[in-house]
Amino acid sequence: MTVVAAGSILSPNPAWGLMNPQEAGTALFSCAATNWPRKTIGEINVPQQPSPDLESILAEVDRSNIEATILKLVSFGTRHTLSVQNSTTRGIGAARDWIAFEFQRYANASDGRLTVETIGYEQPSDGNRILFPVRISDVVATLHGTETPERLYVVSGHYDSRVTDVLDYTSFAPGADDDASGVAISLELARIMSQPNYPRPKASIAFAAVAGEEQGLFGSTYLAQTYANATPKVNVEGMFTNDIVGSSTADDGTADPFTIRLFAQGLPPLTVENSTARERRLTIGGENDTPARNLARFVKEVADNDATGMNVSVVYRLDRYLRGGDHRPFLEAGYPANRFTEPNEDFAHQHQDVRVEEESGKQYGDLPEFCDFNFIARVARVNGAALWSLANSPGIPRNVRVNSTELSNDSIFYWDPPAAGEEGAGVGGYEVVWRATDAPFWTDVMDVGLVNEITVDLSKDNVVFGIRAKSADGSRGVAVLPFPVS
Repeated sequence: MTVVAAGSILSPNPAWGLMNPQEAGTALFSCAATNWPRKTIGEINVPQQPSPDLESILAEVDRSNIEATILKLVSFGTRHTLSVQNSTTRGIGAARDWIAFEFQRYANASDGRLTVETIGYEQPSDGNRILFPVRISDVVATLHGTETPERLYVVSGHYDSRVTDVLDYTSFAPGADDDASGVAISLELARIMSQPNYPRPKASIAFAAVAGEEQGLFGSTYLAQTYANATPKVNVEGMFTNDIVGSSTADDGTADPFTIRLFAQGLPPLTVENSTARERRLTIGGENDTPARNLARFVKEVADNDATGMNVSVVYRLDRYLRGGDHRPFLEAGYPANRFTEPNEDFAHQHQDVRVEEESGKQYGDLPEFCDFNFIARVARVNGAALWSLANSPGIPRNVRVNSTELSNDSIFYWDPPAAGEEGAGVGGYEVVWRATDAPFWTDVMDVGLVNEITVDLSKDNVVFGIRAKSADGSRGVAVLPFPVS
């Protein structure tokens, strides 16, 4: 493999070579370490190109619809979780009912493929951010898959808002960027993907608008636990939250309108992966190959392209520094989940009382005039590319193992089919992927056919391996890190 010299890289994006293999020659990364160990097997891993149906879906994302949604949500005055719920024009109840009405409009035009429900519970006062008992409601529109409808992918935004004082539930709290922008993405993708002129995806997709995020992730926790506590447990193989995706311009004017951050957690919580599994993961150097991070790698491969017009910048963290969002309850429920957030934040337009400072003349507040609706439309396309590609993949192989019985320079892998079985999931074959231990994304791939065991002439000591399923048309699933088995 030829390595591009550091000075010849044409983009600051560390995965530029992966996304632009022609310009990068045969190299995928500028890091010289990716040239070792020498490989005589496999091929270069290249991005998965969008299908004609997906290209059509992405082209239909309409920035004017997104703008109209954000302006409508702002018009309710405040969407604070504790605000009034019995008005048709003001407060979080009015916003909830309008979102449900919009989802239902799409459902009515979907030929039965989209169903809508408003779910929730009574949250008692918690002595912290919930001053009195309040109804927490999530609005969920589910696009039901054809072949494996029990496999589910979730996208959400939160429709509650706030000002400087998190307990102030009466002041004007427009919440345009945080997070009407995320709700607008859920609505727009539900509108497009549920249309009868598109084929139904193989798996199901849930488009959600959740409440209570600013008061403590209440709505997303309820939704995650609803799925996790169902009998049987709902098989959520991926979840994305879009939170603060309204603009790319920072407080100093720095703008990066063609980049979206995607946050991906490292080690799972100990409630999900116990101390024994944690110790084994650390022993094999698998701390960078958790389900959440391999989900993010998948997004990079299918959604960083000309059809979206965006660079997906994966950040190996749970969230922004010491902050949190609605993907966290899904991670804690044992589901892979990531967070999309704009590349630069302007904190004058988050969690602020709407005001103009006398001395500086600076406008504060999360107002729609500070949103970039074209940017939000591109973020919607990134989400659409990821969700459609996931829902039309075979899903993830199960019980992926690597033989550790004897010392060998070969690597022997075993795995079980996805949850629905090979025929049910539409598996056309499997691929072994790998990368140098210091490379961020998969660099090499080997098609091994429709088997459940393979010996690879490459040592597990020197690279990180993954196993992924693909459908007959070549649509890939998320890769899974093998754990050792004797």
